[in-house]
Amino acid sequence: MNKIKIYTDGGSRGNPGKAACAFVVKDEEGKVIYKEGKYLGETTNNQAEYSGLLEGIKYALKNGYKDIDIFMDSELVVKQIKGEYKVKDPGLKEIKAQVDLLFPLLGMYTINHVFRESNKDADKLLNEVLDNN
Repeated sequence: MNKIKIYTDGGSRGNPGKAACAFVVKDEEGKVIYKEGKYLGETTNNQAEYSGLLEGIKYALKNGYKDIDIFMDSELVVKQIKGEYKVKDPGLKEIKAQVDLLFPLLGMYTINHVFRESNKDADKLLNEVLDNN
């Protein structure tokens, strides 16, 4: 299996506030093959969204996946990654720079905006991490 789908999410309770990120990896048939959530401490919602993306890409690279489709419910992050929106916030610029360094290491990738109902697994995991911290 070479191609995977990564669904990422990030959020904070308060903005900034208690934050976490999560990602869920699925194979081409949609079967979950890995999932991970991470507590981030206090940060903004958008920084948490970027952190979910960063962690998902790191997982893919660490495990030798080079062809990935990424799905996020943060339209802002997707449009910033694609260059449709500028990144003005210094905290987001720093995280985006880390993400931008990793993208060239992937063979092929797409990044797609999806509505929250299409990102339920990552959203559920994110909220579980927040509930437990």
